[in-house]
Amino acid sequence: MKVLVMGGSLFNGRSLVRHLVDQGHHTTVCNRGRTPIEYPPGVDRRLADRTDHGALRSALAGDQWDAVIDMTAYHPGDVEVMVDLLDGRVSHYVFISSTVTYATGTPCPITEDAPTERGDEQNEYGLDKLRCEDVLDRAHRERRFPATTVLLSMVLGPHNALPDREQRMFERMRRGRPILMPGAGQTRGIVGHVDDQSGALVALLGRPESFGRRFNCTGTDPHTDRRYIDTFAEVVGTDPDLVPIPASLMDALWDGRVAVSAPSGPRSAMDIRPTDAAFERARRHAHRFQLGNITQRLQPNLHRWDTDVVFSVEALQRVTGWEPRYDFPGAVAQTHRWWCDAGRPGAGDYDFAWEDEILELVAAEQ
Repeated sequence: MKVLVMGGSLFNGRSLVRHLVDQGHHTTVCNRGRTPIEYPPGVDRRLADRTDHGALRSALAGDQWDAVIDMTAYHPGDVEVMVDLLDGRVSHYVFISSTVTYATGTPCPITEDAPTERGDEQNEYGLDKLRCEDVLDRAHRERRFPATTVLLSMVLGPHNALPDREQRMFERMRRGRPILMPGAGQTRGIVGHVDDQSGALVALLGRPESFGRRFNCTGTDPHTDRRYIDTFAEVVGTDPDLVPIPASLMDALWDGRVAVSAPSGPRSAMDIRPTDAAFERARRHAHRFQLGNITQRLQPNLHRWDTDVVFSVEALQRVTGWEPRYDFPGAVAQTHRWWCDAGRPGAGDYDFAWEDEILELVAAEQ
């Protein structure tokens, strides 16, 4: 196939390009060219800032594509220009959305027909992803535009650009820090390995039965918070000093009745710049994202710390026959090998001061 990847230089996109090339697809990437990366031989590159619609049209003018995988559409206008530009020139358009669009309180496993969240507790990112889907739904309904939406969930693996997730846990354990655990550690979540999700996307290409539909894409091996910690400890080779946060204290932290300092540094999950109109909501969301870094937790502005968040991928499996290569321990182990080989231990700018404040609060309750 002749495949265009919008993006293709960071984490998910980087993995996807490699998978496409390995499967023999003629692959082109279109991005701004700001991220230093050496692509596999044979990959074509178009340079354009997608927010500059004139430059985008010039970069892609005249081409026909068997498939376009859009990793970097975050606003409705990003999708509108692609529909206009590609109508009649693409056989399959795959839009990458996110499971952050689902409403809270849905029984697990969460399937594609579950309610979505468009209310005040949704953040701008999730709401814009839903608006992008609206554009594609309308284009498919009115023009039969061959669009499929794929909702990625929490992802781990090599080159993750968000070091406050699995890499933060590796670093905690490398330093021998106490390991905080929310409540009794029984809340369930799920993550997928970046290469598994790339394999699923490649398997989906060119399947007309997927047009006009949305598909969850994540792992198939859920974990509790306790299993998450135990798995990382086994992979790192340490016996962690486990410190449970009592449920009452975790509730108080989550609801903002007890506060801890915001982390410092440019990589913080608190890097949210609220507008005046939404300041209080943004502050609350930022606080919960911070707490969501105790163990990886999806969209904590919507899903409470003690709420299970597990997604079904059965629909994707039925259409593609795809199966992930990695179970949860295998995904953690492979990611840890990369982390070590890439010289990441001790290299991250991690702020653990707010965790120390929680440790002091736990000690005060004992």
